[in-house]
Amino acid sequence: MDRFTRGEKQRGLRMVVALLAIALPAAAGAQGFKLYYDLVSREPKVAPADHRIYYGSELVHFGDLRLPKGPGPHPVAIVIHGGAWSSSVALHYTSPLSAELTCMGVATWNIEYRRLGGGGGWPTTFQDVSAAADFLRELAKRFPLDLSRVVVTGHSAGGQLGLWLAARHRLPPTATLHTPNPLPIRGVVALAGPGDLARFIQEVPRYTDAVNQLFGGGTPEQIAARMKEGSPVELLPLGVPQVFVNGTKDTSVPLELVEEFVAKAKEAGDTTTLIPVPDGQHFESVDPANPVAGPAIVRSVLGMLGVKAPRGTHEAGACRAARKSR
Repeated sequence: MDRFTRGEKQRGLRMVVALLAIALPAAAGAQGFKLYYDLVSREPKVAPADHRIYYGSELVHFGDLRLPKGPGPHPVAIVIHGGAWSSSVALHYTSPLSAELTCMGVATWNIEYRRLGGGGGWPTTFQDVSAAADFLRELAKRFPLDLSRVVVTGHSAGGQLGLWLAARHRLPPTATLHTPNPLPIRGVVALAGPGDLARFIQEVPRYTDAVNQLFGGGTPEQIAARMKEGSPVELLPLGVPQVFVNGTKDTSVPLELVEEFVAKAKEAGDTTTLIPVPDGQHFESVDPANPVAGPAIVRSVLGMLGVKAPRGTHEAGACRAARKSR
């Protein structure tokens, strides 16, 4: 796909942000929207994706691949954006985080997928995320990627999908979401991601309709049966390390819910770490500029991959564009 000019990209992003100004504040609050706007506005200023590549036949079946300097092979972070599983939010706001991680020596695959209102839901949203992850095998034929070192990081709904992606190897062959030979994942860095969707809508009922749509609607019994396949808590233990970054004042995914999931994962035998972001709301946890969340995400991803940050990267400000909008 041909790359858009910088001016075209900026005009497109202004339109996206204008539309989202109507929809997003109700869920994230005015301050949350301001940070979301800032993250989206950074996309034209950060290192652009090296390649936008389609992994399937739908218009949204694509990902942005960023490659670090050097010959490789490079470890990989799959990046999954959130937005309450809605088609009104796209991958623009996770571009700064993707650029930051690539600056630190990690190839990033920032994926798009079908969401609610755009062909997503049950089971297509899950199937798209699976297909995008497994497509790394095809990308590795063209680019120097180390598929023995792959992690996933996702924000909000993308955090839930990231946890599920790491857990899908536990699905039985009879499951609707079963994938033969799923790409192994080394670990998950969940950024304000709900791991127990039944508890999530109990505590934050404004997302009940979205979660019910994600699982195909129908009777409560039908939704509960599908949650057995798609809610990460139902697939514990995931069998990989998990790091959770969450704002202490996040009202979309409250810290208490994440603490509950962490406790259940530990009880099941998983290795988990919770990193609270003091006074953080919903989007602080995905912001590479945040003084707590930014370093926590980088350290966690690099640690899971066994990568040392390039010498002097932070000190020299080489990744500064990913952290600042202006």
